[in-house]
Parts: sequence; C-alpha cells; structure tokens
Amino acid sequence: MGFLRGGLVLCILLLLCSFERSFGSGKTRHLKWDVEYMFWSPDCKESVVMGINGQFPGPTIRAKAGDTISVLLTNKLHTEGVVIHWHGIRQVGTPWADGTASISQCAINPGETFDYRFVVDKPGTYFYHGHFGMQRSAGLYGSLIVDVADGDQREPFHYDGEFNMLLSDWWHQSVHHQEVGLSSKPFRWIGEPQTVLINGRGQFNCSLAAHFSNTTSTNQCNLRGNEQCAPQILRVLPNKTYRLRIASTTALASLNLAVGGHKMVVVEADGNYVQPFQVEDIDIYPGQSYSVLIRTNQEASKNYWISIGVRGRRPQTPQALTLLNYAPTSTSKIPLSPPPVTPAWNDYGHSKSFSNKILALMGSQKPPINYDRRIILLNTQNLIDGFIKWSINNISLHLPSTPYLGSIKYSLKTAFDNKSPPENFASDYDIMKPPVNPNTTIGNGVYMLPLNTTVDVILQNANALLTNVSEIHPWHLHGHDFWVLGYGEGKFTKEDEKKFNLKNPPLRNTAVIFPHGWTALRFVTDNPGVWAFHCHIEPHLHMGMGVVFAEGVQHVNGIPNQALACGLTGNRFMKTTQN
Repeated sequence: MGFLRGGLVLCILLLLCSFERSFGSGKTRHLKWDVEYMFWSPDCKESVVMGINGQFPGPTIRAKAGDTISVLLTNKLHTEGVVIHWHGIRQVGTPWADGTASISQCAINPGETFDYRFVVDKPGTYFYHGHFGMQRSAGLYGSLIVDVADGDQREPFHYDGEFNMLLSDWWHQSVHHQEVGLSSKPFRWIGEPQTVLINGRGQFNCSLAAHFSNTTSTNQCNLRGNEQCAPQILRVLPNKTYRLRIASTTALASLNLAVGGHKMVVVEADGNYVQPFQVEDIDIYPGQSYSVLIRTNQEASKNYWISIGVRGRRPQTPQALTLLNYAPTSTSKIPLSPPPVTPAWNDYGHSKSFSNKILALMGSQKPPINYDRRIILLNTQNLIDGFIKWSINNISLHLPSTPYLGSIKYSLKTAFDNKSPPENFASDYDIMKPPVNPNTTIGNGVYMLPLNTTVDVILQNANALLTNVSEIHPWHLHGHDFWVLGYGEGKFTKEDEKKFNLKNPPLRNTAVIFPHGWTALRFVTDNPGVWAFHCHIEPHLHMGMGVVFAEGVQHVNGIPNQALACGLTGNRFMKTTQN
C-alpha cells in the first residue's frame, strides 16, 4: 500500500512538472488579434497591407521567460486562410502552435478564430510572421521580445536602454500578383524590393540624405514626422550603453546595418548569447536576429546615420536610413557626413568573416561529439514541365492538404508520400555547373527521426540554372536551435569534418549557406512534433525549397481538434462525431 501511495505521489509530481513545462511557470498574457487587409503607406506610397488590429507591423509582444502567451487570432481576410509562426520559439510540448500550414495545423479559415497558446521558454529577440502562401511579404509580421524571468540571473551584459528594429522589404506589386508570376510559364520573378523598411517605415522615391547623392535625380524627403512612412528616430543620451534588438523578417533581401561613427558589440544571435565581439557593421539574413550594444560616446552636438543596405544580390533598392539622435540636439539636424557605405553586394569575404566571428558565449552548452545520422541536402534550381522550381536532393516540396502532425499521429498512410526522401545526392554531381538534367519532381515525404538522437545536416549549395549563378540561402529550423559547426567552400567531403568547431559553435535557428559552399549543422531530436526546415527567402520556399522533419509524434498529446479540422484528419473527426 505504501509503495502504491509513493508511486501515486511520484505520478502526481511528474504530471505537475509536465503541466509546468507545457503551460509555463510565469504569467499568462492574453491577446486578442484580428488579421485583415487595410490601406497603409509603408514607404509613403499607399498600398494594401496585411495588418493586425489596425496596426502595421503587428503589435509587439513583450513577455518574460516562462510566461504563457495566448493569442486569440481571428481571420478577417474574407477569401484566404491564415496562420502565424512564432519564429524562434521552440514550442516545447505545443507543436500544434508552431503556425505552419499543412505541417503543424490547418490554415485558419475566414471568420474562424484559433487560440495560439504556448510558452516562451528563454529570453531573446524573436518575431512572428505569416506562414501561409506569401503572407509575410504582404506585411503579416511583428516583434516578439522575451526578457529574463523574474528572479533569474541577469543577462551577461549591461545596458541603459534599448531599441527594437524589425527589418523588412517591401514591393508595390501585390503578393497575389507575385505568387501567380512565380507559378507561371514563362516564369515571372518578383524583382528586387522597392523599399527596405525599419519598423514598417521607409521612403520610396526620396532620401533623407539626398544632398549627399551623386545624382540630381534623388529627391530630398520632405516629411513632417507624423506620416506612416516617417522614420522612427532613435533618441539617446550621451555616454550611455544601448541595446539594439535587430530582427530581419525580409522576404528576399539580405541586409547590412551600420551606425555612423559608432562601433557595435554583438552579444546575441537568434535568442542565444554569443561571445561578445566588436564590428563596424553586421550582416543579417532573412530569419535572423541579433542584439548589439553601442556606446553613445561621440560628439553630442551631432546626429548620426543608421544605414541598412542590401547584400548578396545586386542592389536595386536604396539604403534604408534613420537617425541616432543625441539629446538635446534637434532631430532636424542632418549629420555632416554621408551615411555609412554598405559593403559591395558580392563581397562574400566580408560576409564570411562576420559569420565566423559568431561563437557561443563561454560556458554555453556544447554539441554532442558524435552524430547518429547525417543528412546532406543539395540545393538546386530545376524545372517541372517547364516551370522553374527549387529542389532539395532533386525533390521540390509540395505540402499536402492534411497537416503532417495529424496524419502521422493518427497513422493516415495516404495523407503524404511514405517513401523517405533521399539523404544525399549523386557523388558525381558538379555543384559548379548548372544541372545536366534540370528536371525534378514534386514530393511531400518526411524525414522520420528517432527521438533523442543527434542529427547532422549538411547544407550544400550549387549552381542555379544559369551559368556561374549560385545564390545565398538562409535556412531556418522550426522547433529547435542547432549548432553551426562550420562553413566551407565547394563540395562537402568527409575530410571537411576536421574543420568542425565542436568547442564553442553558436546555437542558432537560422543559418546561411554561401554561393557554391556548404554549412554544417547539428541538433538533437528532443522536441516531439513535426517541424519545417526551409529556406527563409519567401519566394524560394513558395517554389519548393524546404523539407520536413518528424520526431516522437507518438508522444504528442492534447492536439486541439481545431488544429487538424481539414483534410483526412477533418474527415476522421467528422466520422467520429457521426458515430
């Protein structure tokens, strides 16, 4: 009897621990959101944007580690579904709240409401965005900042104040127009963005620094300051330390940020502390976030430019600009020097130098020394019946109508291709040339990963369909952070393992592969669910550049029926109700 009583107490304790992990040990923060289209002028030219509660960008969520976020999201788009992905939040115990249509949940239909309820388990700089079609490009995004929990140890750096900078790119052509062009024959590329936005604000067809321009065609912006496109100026006091939280939700553009006359110290990357290092500028790719510290130790009677320019693609988009304004200097006082010059778009040496400086903070968790499974993913541009696609190991991802989380949980074998996708590519494939046979196939198979194993992923870049063209691709993993073990040139070989950093590799959720190169990642399958892993360039994902990982789905319980009320899982629930 004593044994049974002790066992019962143990079970109750385990349940309580599980409850705390699932629902958080801090406060529950309730939010009620309506997603709808509205007129807005992000870059001084009126467009239709996707907003939340009448705001663009959407409301900033501020919470503390351990808090539970509850977002009651109502779709008021009338003619299309919607989901929101909480970028960088691992969704431990709540994989259905990850916000990935056809993977973790059904799209929320017009007029329907879905309750996203999840725990933010560690401090950091994050954001959220649409993950259905190309709704991120339409403006469905916002910031998510997680502070250190009450009573926890302070962060490993000091600052007197902070600013949040959410970066995005903006097109005047509608997202629906872009989507049709990407799926057309002949192919119609979306082109370069008209404007780079800082916190949803940019200036099209004029510049804040026009008088520094070498051309007479650049107009000086004439703004009062209360326009929707007017820059948000960063007002600072002299001789203080400020934290800039910088996140990129760009759909295409890789960016470079610099603050005139000021050095930056990088202290956080993707919600993980890094060994501090000083730089003149930072590169930030779609899906990444950083925190940098700046010291306001320059002449206080002046203002200073903050400039953001395009990298990795031949830029046709002007720099985004705002001011670092020292009190009590007037905000109308233009800096005496021109804005910092963005490094050349194809200076990959500069990009690689910055990436290689990012190392885990001393004392951070180290990766397992050995791996259990290695998956090598070749990124190629291909054709299907003359339509241009992106493929991984010669398969272009086409998501099914039934969310994987439900079809795997309930063993619905016909919901997706049960054949495992390839884990490597042909050894004689020449990554330096366009594919000899450009044709590919569509697929929706899943990499089934045993729980609590160590997986290496080698991202291998290659030539696109055009000769001597290989693009930058930032890859984002849902449900996990991974260790970035290293970068390399050319085709990955077994010998390249000697270059791996197993001592202090950074933990991240988004990592870049450079043209004609490789990037090595390592993660542990410790989070039951089904998780997307994909290029974070919006049109590339739309064209098939992604894969799906599943792990321990049999251990996932408590999935809300509403998350799976479509496709074969929806049919299953209807039959159960009828019976």
